[in-house]
Amino acid sequence: MRKVIMLNRVSVDGYFASLNDATFGMDWFVQDSEVDKAVRAGDKGDVDTLILGGITYRGFERSWVPVLNDLNAPKEMKAVAEELTKMTKVVFSKQLKEVTWENTKLYDGNLAEVVRKLKDGEGSDILIMGSGTIVQQLTNEGLIDEYLFIVTPVVAGEGKPLFKDVKERNLKLLETREFRSGNVLLHYKTDYKR
Repeated sequence: MRKVIMLNRVSVDGYFASLNDATFGMDWFVQDSEVDKAVRAGDKGDVDTLILGGITYRGFERSWVPVLNDLNAPKEMKAVAEELTKMTKVVFSKQLKEVTWENTKLYDGNLAEVVRKLKDGEGSDILIMGSGTIVQQLTNEGLIDEYLFIVTPVVAGEGKPLFKDVKERNLKLLETREFRSGNVLLHYKTDYKR
């Protein structure tokens, strides 16, 4: 069975995004290439499918598709853009009516049912990035197997909470890693035995 792995940057006070839609909520992130390398090479295994909500999808598409054709883009960024483009992107949105980024499937409902089918299907693991309401719904359904948090050294004070209206879930710590930037990587798996 495929695992569903959530990866999100969070502030110390639990927000995964700011309220600034112009930056897709990423204005307080402390970027660090060492963190990015650790996440990409980490224990999360291979992923070939990415689950996104409509807002996160639009932000990814706007950020990464232009990098594909930018001759001056740094090779690391181009590699990420190519990797994201090759992945199957499963987008849940009631507002989007069409998607143009290749390898993208659009759904307007049945989140838990679709994710259950994905988990039972063929392929590598499944990654969720951003997409707070999807994380909340899938957490409540017990469909997320692992959580990777990049804790950013910022008290945001306000923003979009990652676990709004979520039922309690027990987690088991798999890994902790700290970086010179002040970011901390926390890797948990769902622990239903507690």
